Amino acid sequence: MNRLDTISSVFSVPRSAELAALMLRLGLGAVFLAHALAKPLVYTMPGTVAFFAASGFPGWTAYPVFLAELLGGAALLAGLRTRLVSLVLLPVMIGALLVHAPNGWMFAGQGGGWEYVAFLKIALGAQALLGDGALAVGRLQRG
Repeated sequence: MNRLDTISSVFSVPRSAELAALMLRLGLGAVFLAHALAKPLVYTMPGTVAFFAASGFPGWTAYPVFLAELLGGAALLAGLRTRLVSLVLLPVMIGALLVHAPNGWMFAGQGGGWEYVAFLKIALGAQALLGDGALAVGRLQRG
């Protein structure tokens, strides 16, 4: 096998799709883990509860959102039940969209706009369709 054949086999369509799903899964996992950890470590949970209440949600919903982001982010990083986790995180992003939609399009604007949240929703949908990708714990369980 020559060098070009080796490169072609690594980037074949099936292999590329597996690697793309892995990259998307790792990116989403890191984002959701970071969002979860910001709640207790940066904003504090009482501060997060107050933000949720000020945004029109019951304050207590900050806790299940924190857990969904934390456990969902970890599961995505590991590649565990990727399709299900991606779908479960969609309602969290719908709630975030309700908070950010009145602030305009750009997330960098005052109060953060809806473009970043919309992108995360689309990325979660793509991940749900793609599945685990390469190097996923879920694949080890299935054999």
